[in-house]
Amino acid sequence: MANYYDIDDIIMEQQLVPVVFQKAVNGVEIDPSAETDYVEAGSKVELPLWLAYELHLKQVVKMKVPACFNHRTKLELGADGAAVDLRSRCLYFYEFGCKIAPLIGDRDMGSFLLSAFRTRYQQILAKAHNAAFTAPSKLLSFLTKEETNLYEAAQSSMAAFKKWRIGGPRFERASVLGRKRKSTD
Repeated sequence: MANYYDIDDIIMEQQLVPVVFQKAVNGVEIDPSAETDYVEAGSKVELPLWLAYELHLKQVVKMKVPACFNHRTKLELGADGAAVDLRSRCLYFYEFGCKIAPLIGDRDMGSFLLSAFRTRYQQILAKAHNAAFTAPSKLLSFLTKEETNLYEAAQSSMAAFKKWRIGGPRFERASVLGRKRKSTD
């Protein structure tokens, strides 16, 4: 499931997912404070995505919608998406949503993630382009990992553009273009 060498993907798969056990399981230690290593059918626990995914494939658990994608979050993002602190809810909000959507059977998750990204995208680029030579704003503390990468890329490209406009290297004519052809008499 994970890109083996991508640290961000590995960290993202550590996000907790609420699951309900469909079958009783013996010999597992989910809660270290529990007296037994037995999980009854119908038990609700939170597991990392990588483990929940494997158990879901074996039809041992049924995944539920994680808290970062609950109805309240959807309402807040619909009202003013740019002001919502997604970092505190899930650092890898979009990637996590894309991976979890087919597993929980939420058909609206894709359009919800796209809508959230669109509203936040405009503000991210506007702030990045206006703040090319200033200190990072408070905005960075609200951004997810994907949005932070976008902000830094936009800020870097704007700084490079301004440097070029001020007097950076201009286009040079290739030396081949200045020579005349030899006549073939």
